[in-house]
Amino acid sequence: MQPAGLRLNALLTESGLEPLDTVLTEQFENYLLLLLRWNARMNLTAIRDEEGILRRHFVESIACARALPAGIHTLLDFGSGAGFPGIPIALCRPEIVVTLAESQGKKAAFLNEAVRELRITAKVHSGRAEKLCTEFDCVTLRAVDKMESAVQASGRLVRPGGWMALMATKAELEKLKSASGVEFSWSSIVTQPGGEGQLLALGVRAISLPA
Repeated sequence: MQPAGLRLNALLTESGLEPLDTVLTEQFENYLLLLLRWNARMNLTAIRDEEGILRRHFVESIACARALPAGIHTLLDFGSGAGFPGIPIALCRPEIVVTLAESQGKKAAFLNEAVRELRITAKVHSGRAEKLCTEFDCVTLRAVDKMESAVQASGRLVRPGGWMALMATKAELEKLKSASGVEFSWSSIVTQPGGEGQLLALGVRAISLPA
């Protein structure tokens, strides 16, 4: 079997995305090894096989990282779980300081280990994202429990003029956009690679409330 980095780059190319450079490829290989090692003893992700992790978690998250607008300096990954899409964003967009918010202690411990091992510009908030008092340039949400409530809560964490990035299916997207409230306008919706109805929606928070 080909090395994981080569398979990941083949999947990116197959999806119409640029492959990773040598340094990034090695970092993603290290991330995969760490994920598989921890997944063997605790349930980090429902997708547990290498190919599934590369195809669904890595490719989708890399596509998200590349689609985020320029000018984002701080980002919150709301309910980060095993680090998707936050860790790939930190790897692909090192200019962005990423906060990985995760309330489950074991998953937060994994995130701290990943940040240390991969030497990325990220920090872990081991607690509920809703409790944060900081505003961010961007908040990402992907496969979060009680997604509508999470979207509603995350709105206040986006600075005026900042972005909310939702990774969701076409079927659930309208409800999620509605949950974000009247302050957000949704102008950019990108089809995610994989062909399973996954979308990335980018909403910008108004600098002043609509009349």
